[in-house]
Amino acid sequence: MSEAHSDSFDLKDLYDEDIDPDPESRADRAKRFLEMNVVAPARIAVADWRALVGGAILAFFLLMGTVGVVLVERPTSGDAPVLAAPFESLAYPLGTDVFGQPIHAQLIHATPGMFKMIFAGAVVSVGFAALVGVVAGFEHGTRIDSFLMTVTDVVITIPGLPLIIVITAIFQPENPYIVGVFLGIDNWPGLARTVRSQVLSIREESYVEASEIMGIPLSSILRRDILSQLMPYVMINGALTSRRIIFESVGLYFLGILPFTTFNWGVMMNLAYEGNALTRPDMLPWMVAPMVCIFLLSFGLVLLSQGLDSLFNVRLRARHANTSKRDTSKNNQSQATGGD
Repeated sequence: MSEAHSDSFDLKDLYDEDIDPDPESRADRAKRFLEMNVVAPARIAVADWRALVGGAILAFFLLMGTVGVVLVERPTSGDAPVLAAPFESLAYPLGTDVFGQPIHAQLIHATPGMFKMIFAGAVVSVGFAALVGVVAGFEHGTRIDSFLMTVTDVVITIPGLPLIIVITAIFQPENPYIVGVFLGIDNWPGLARTVRSQVLSIREESYVEASEIMGIPLSSILRRDILSQLMPYVMINGALTSRRIIFESVGLYFLGILPFTTFNWGVMMNLAYEGNALTRPDMLPWMVAPMVCIFLLSFGLVLLSQGLDSLFNVRLRARHANTSKRDTSKNNQSQATGGD
């Protein structure tokens, strides 16, 4: 009995939140944390061109939506000559539209609203899917699981695009965050079912069963044993969901279903299309410029999602952490030899 009690006590210590007061132990723990969560991911990102390119594209658009809106004035009608050709003047490098508004300024000031919709849609879709999937998977076979999966199946059977069109036509949302929430409504059921399947698989692992037998709090089991393994999958799907939010929002603005209350790439394309930009070469930059932005941002999200796949690979991160540790050891040995 004493040996069993000792083993149980040692295993519980793994979940103890108290930090060892020993300074050396704390330093080792901090160093290990940095190697696994900072150094190793940085090495993987540098080695993976997809993560580098995707991150660079996203960083570019983030700068457009933050620094760009400060440096570039909000465009108004008559700021520049009507339908000026691209690259003729540094004041409007991408040309102007039929209202005399610089196209590059419209693109820049449309970026913050786009990121607000992406953020709200991804948080609602991925967050709700993760919550439903984890709870249903951990409560497998209970009424809670049955209820959540029934609701999920009902939402899956409803055509997503017509549902969003009806909702946005009724409420006519003007706030980009509200638009993003509406667009995230139809994106969560498929991910919720996949997360539930992943949770069911993780629950069969021996260490999860051991944690339950030892009476470890459910919150600790979810945080340490389940959510930590689901986060890579959730993050990757978050990037892909953001891409869908872009297409849906731009499509609804282009079709005129959402109100034209702010600068948006879809609004620019709609106005250019109604002005017969497809048959007038002097108006093509007005329509092509937002299309290029949509392509680049979507391409960056796809590359980033592929890069996150390797970035969250535990074995790969451990390998890079070990490599970093060996390099540090060699440097210390060489310095010691040189000092002798």
